[in-house]
Amino acid sequence: MRPPPFRFEILVGDAVAMTARNGIISVVLLAAIAIAAWLLHGQAGERDLAFSLLAGAAFGIVLQRGRFCFLCNFRDFVEHRDPRGLLSIIVALAAGVVLYHVVMMAWVPVPQPGRLPPNAHIGPVGPVLAVAAFVFGIGMAISGSCLSAHFYRLGEGSATSPFALAGAGIGFLLGFLTWNALFTLAIYASPAIWLPHHLGYTGTLVASLFLLAAIAVLVLRFSGQVTGPAESGYDPAKVPEKLFVKRWPPVVTGLLVAVISAFAFLRVAPLGVTAEVGSIVRTAGSSWGLLPDTLHGLDMLRGCATVVKQALLSPNGLFVLGLVLASFASALVAGQFQPRRPTGYDIGRGLTGGVLMGWGAMTALGCTVGVLLSGIHAGALSGWIFLVFCVLGTWSGLAAMRRFGREGTAHGKPAPAS
Repeated sequence: MRPPPFRFEILVGDAVAMTARNGIISVVLLAAIAIAAWLLHGQAGERDLAFSLLAGAAFGIVLQRGRFCFLCNFRDFVEHRDPRGLLSIIVALAAGVVLYHVVMMAWVPVPQPGRLPPNAHIGPVGPVLAVAAFVFGIGMAISGSCLSAHFYRLGEGSATSPFALAGAGIGFLLGFLTWNALFTLAIYASPAIWLPHHLGYTGTLVASLFLLAAIAVLVLRFSGQVTGPAESGYDPAKVPEKLFVKRWPPVVTGLLVAVISAFAFLRVAPLGVTAEVGSIVRTAGSSWGLLPDTLHGLDMLRGCATVVKQALLSPNGLFVLGLVLASFASALVAGQFQPRRPTGYDIGRGLTGGVLMGWGAMTALGCTVGVLLSGIHAGALSGWIFLVFCVLGTWSGLAAMRRFGREGTAHGKPAPAS
């Protein structure tokens, strides 16, 4: 049967109309975020909430456009020798270390023993942190993304992310239930080590940048050739596509993550995405009588703090809300909002991986953003320990997934290279 006339023109017209509609929805959504932030800013004592909402929106756009996911970037390198994602993480860590030091040197000019920069995520270093990071890494491999990426992939319509986040809530509950035993066993004796106390600001900066440079050299040494269409100079007509559709370059993505991290640290608190989840679980668990009356030492330690919620809105809650909404707007414009019905495998791996990540994040006092990223930025040894053992756990988890013939991606297939 011959196709109806002008069918191609009709399809092109429909695609253009859909793109225009998605663009309008995205602009309206981002404008609503900006208006909400303006309204919050005008209320007494709510400026931190306004900033957190805007910072979360910026972070969500950068994560979605740069595909900034610790698990996905590590998997791309291990399985495809694609170094771009890991390079973006290295750039984010290196630039963030420099920017954080500028702030910390103004707040604490002399790193005297017993004095720490305000709010910095400098967690206890010990065997419990190592185990928690390892378990978190396994959970990432199983679920297909780190926790921060699951939030931005909600905006992409991921079939796995809702169940991974629900599983993370269960994992947090289990973490609260095991906290007192672990605290008595080892955490109480685990010191919070801030490297400037031992190396000074200059020594910490030099050592951190040297380690990151060495990691970058190794990544480039063992990377493969990244294939893709050749770029032929600057073309103004392609700027919108590069900005709104194509994956952002790793250096740009890493620098933007570092800038947002430093601004958040200076203005409100270090970056983190788990405090609100943990606070909701802690509030619910306490009200239902599921948790111990006292969680020993928890509220005295540095990290993604969880509290019994007394107010509906919180800085971290609005940060996460802005992240999800802005990533949805970004995905919509890029044509990457692709929801589908979850399968039993999506549900199972999401819940399983989420439980492991939730327990690991609660026990380590944060995740790849709150402990690894913000911790290394602040010169905390806990950030480097989390990095090492999280990588080991992720490697083990990916090996197990390959062994059983399952690939731990967030969408059931490898993400596009561009």
